[in-house]
Amino acid sequence: METTECIIIHTGQKSAEENMRFDAQLLENAKDFLKPVLHFYEWESPSATYGYFADPAALLFLSKIGPLDLARRPTGGGVIFHIWDFAFSILVPASSTLYSVNTLNNYALINAVVLSSIESFLGNSTSFYLTPQDGDSSLKDCKHFCMAKPTQYDVMLKNKKVAGAAQRKTKNGFLHQGSICLQLPDRNYLTQIIRSREVIEAMYVHTFPLLGDGSIPKSQIETAKIRLQTLLACDLNRVCLKYSQANC
Repeated sequence: METTECIIIHTGQKSAEENMRFDAQLLENAKDFLKPVLHFYEWESPSATYGYFADPAALLFLSKIGPLDLARRPTGGGVIFHIWDFAFSILVPASSTLYSVNTLNNYALINAVVLSSIESFLGNSTSFYLTPQDGDSSLKDCKHFCMAKPTQYDVMLKNKKVAGAAQRKTKNGFLHQGSICLQLPDRNYLTQIIRSREVIEAMYVHTFPLLGDGSIPKSQIETAKIRLQTLLACDLNRVCLKYSQANC
């Protein structure tokens, strides 16, 4: 494989806890990496993750989640369902020229990479943007669900959220855990497990599915994920190269 400005890791299908543990270890060992790390992973079963300080019992009917594999993320943020999304993480060590002590700068930089990949995926380079500020919501529970409320520097289209993220920064680097919406969540399923009906409605109002509103064949979803992996790897490598050359 040709030399790149970032490290790409595919860990395949694992449980939600294993995926989150791997990401946590990436951040813990950030000082050992000389380049940013792009981590792709899949889920052994329908999964959901929640932010480090979130309380899932206050947000979900845990007795009704059934086979949903639930795990805590090493980053912040709210609940995100890994049933209808494309998930990935990016570790940026403090030694990298991409690293900033300003957390919002880190969000803007990485989500600009994600935006570029989504533009290439859909072949549209004019409609996407990073939201300049947190979205308004009178519902306090919306902040606990990733796709129920846009936050600053989320990737947006037509005032709807296409991709969101959570980050955790240490003196050794930062971990960015991203999610790109591929399909709209199943409303009946959400009604069974989410305590707030208003949150469910907000998710539908604020979410833009990359593959459209209808039922998507599994083969199309897998093809989309592979394409997004390729685009993200290329775009992150391009930005890493640009920053490294600018700081020579």
